[in-house]
Amino acid sequence: MPPQSRSSRPNLGQIGYPLCFDNDPFCLSRNPFLLITIWIAHVWNRRSSSSSLPLSCSFPHSLAVRGNSSPYFSAVSALFAKTAGVHPQRQLPAHCSPFVSCCYNPRVSSVPIELLAAADDSGTRLDRFVAAHAAELSRARVQELIDSGLVLVNGKPSKPSQKLKGGERVTVQPEPRAPLKAEAESIPLDVLYEDDDLIVINKPAGMTVHAGAGNSGGTLVNALLGRGQSLSQGGDALRPGIVHRLDKDTSGAIVVAKNDFAHAKLSEAFQSRTMQKTYLALVQGKLTGAKGRIELAISRDPNRRIKMSARPAGKSANARAARTDWTVLQEFGPVTLVQVQLHTGRTHQIRVHFSALKHPVVGDTLYGAAGQLVVGKTKLPALDRQFLHAARLSFAHPRTEKPITVTAPLAPDLKLYLEKLAAASGSSKIDASLAGFL
Repeated sequence: MPPQSRSSRPNLGQIGYPLCFDNDPFCLSRNPFLLITIWIAHVWNRRSSSSSLPLSCSFPHSLAVRGNSSPYFSAVSALFAKTAGVHPQRQLPAHCSPFVSCCYNPRVSSVPIELLAAADDSGTRLDRFVAAHAAELSRARVQELIDSGLVLVNGKPSKPSQKLKGGERVTVQPEPRAPLKAEAESIPLDVLYEDDDLIVINKPAGMTVHAGAGNSGGTLVNALLGRGQSLSQGGDALRPGIVHRLDKDTSGAIVVAKNDFAHAKLSEAFQSRTMQKTYLALVQGKLTGAKGRIELAISRDPNRRIKMSARPAGKSANARAARTDWTVLQEFGPVTLVQVQLHTGRTHQIRVHFSALKHPVVGDTLYGAAGQLVVGKTKLPALDRQFLHAARLSFAHPRTEKPITVTAPLAPDLKLYLEKLAAASGSSKIDASLAGFL
């Protein structure tokens, strides 16, 4: 099969999206509201089948064929199409129905994809080039294929960041991902508290709580299973025992249920907000006052789906109320160490709330933080993760109802960073301000 030249490629801006990409927030199997809307559209279509209005002129269709249409509109358009399951200009994969499709591991052809880099592709990263011209593969999946040696440049494995020069032959072997599952791994854990009903772990930064798209190994769940841990089974098979989560690059205390009784009780504590969650965060700038409260509703960022956005309540129909209380512990020149109390548990809550105040968490470049801090004449090394640590959990024991408080000592990398910051800024030692957290 000859390589596909750039001139012979279809105009990707005119091809509708498939129903579901890997890790797509618009995935129909995870969003019942979209599913209901599409069902209503389907019923309307059946009742209107005798209408003289051309189906191709429908509003959903017109949106779906635009280059910036979303998977949502593509799905609606598929329902309005004359042939069931056929999207204008694109045939849906055989394994997809108009309503539900596989998210994590969509079936892909095993036929290699041959691409030829044109002269104007010079300087383009390999992963971006492949993702742009293999529309059935997400960029995350492309990076995995490259890392696995399944993307060859002139017959040789390469790196996602390789810059093309033009004229290269790029061969992609689009193998599907292995099925996700939780499986035991021998990974050491720092246990802060344990009894017959629950276990509290001091999760290190860089560890994902459970398997997800593009990440199935090295998880907290796998580590717990690796120590022969019995875990609650009432929830998702990929996350047994998991009652709440911490971001991958957030360290600190996380409680896990060993049985279904404890899981139900702990979940109730989180929902009723009787579970007290205390964090330590270092934020850019100087806050106004010694303490404060942030009450901004949180929703998915409409422009960048991996982010959240915060706005006053009532400004967005999909936003959920969120409250964050903070207290200043110590100032270090251009940054401030704060103790944070979460009263709700929204995705990225602390990060997005402080970003909304123009005081992003240090190291959190996703939400606007600087890549490196400059204190006086000293340029501190990059932290490589957000300065956010789940320092303490306080709750009633699910069975005995006795109060339990578990503290996770500040992570070594964060403690070292504070010490360098204190030295660079001429601030006092950190021991006093962090009493009880070291």
